[in-house]
Amino acid sequence: MAELNGRPVEHEALLTLGLTNYGHFTSMRVDDQRVRGLDLHLARLARDCRTVFGTELDLDRVRHHVRHAAGDKAGSFVVRVTVFDPGIDIGHPSGADSPDILVTTRPAAALPLAPLRAKTVRYERDVPTVKHLGLFGSLHARRSAQLDGFDDALFTSRGGVVSEGGTWNVGFLTGAGIVWPDADVLPGVTMALLQRLAEHTVAPVTVAEAQGAQAAFATNAAVGVRPLSRIDGARMADRHPRLIALRDAYRALPGDRL
Repeated sequence: MAELNGRPVEHEALLTLGLTNYGHFTSMRVDDQRVRGLDLHLARLARDCRTVFGTELDLDRVRHHVRHAAGDKAGSFVVRVTVFDPGIDIGHPSGADSPDILVTTRPAAALPLAPLRAKTVRYERDVPTVKHLGLFGSLHARRSAQLDGFDDALFTSRGGVVSEGGTWNVGFLTGAGIVWPDADVLPGVTMALLQRLAEHTVAPVTVAEAQGAQAAFATNAAVGVRPLSRIDGARMADRHPRLIALRDAYRALPGDRL
């Protein structure tokens, strides 16, 4: 299902997305009409709209369109809100300041998901603090990792420190607690919620330190907390009790009504 500004979208209206790929989005998992961190998703959209288009986004309008698209659907599904300006001129993107709101829905995977096998790849996303539409680099890295027998890519910087996954943040369980990488990463909504739930630190994490952690996990709104079973050739403890407790604590969050 796809609606543009609250109405069924016509294919011609999506040409801009395919031809310019300029805009930003957020994806949120809806469980029984509730969203964990709904306020954070809306805040992200507002913040990124200022960065990408230099204008304020009407969040009441966004929420109205999301409610309309979600309707009275039961169970779990994923809603994605994409903000883009269909009138953008690729030669003069500075004139793009009137974004539209595209809302799409898709089925949500049943949780918990199987552990993830990650291959480290040296890559840094463009404008990493914005959840933008430029996914080529991330998907190319994911494809390369899958062709090598892994499930996804875990990015490292030129300095050899871990940052984030293709479409997820990464955290590590150590004897000192949860460690989140100190790197240029997308400020994930699920990561922020987990930081409210459990004591944590933010510090640089090398690949060797990541492989030596008690456990590691991927996190985003669609999957919650997903264990990593491998980082390159190193096997990780994907059934660590503290990891399971963190996953269950997150899933127990009631969420906010759409």
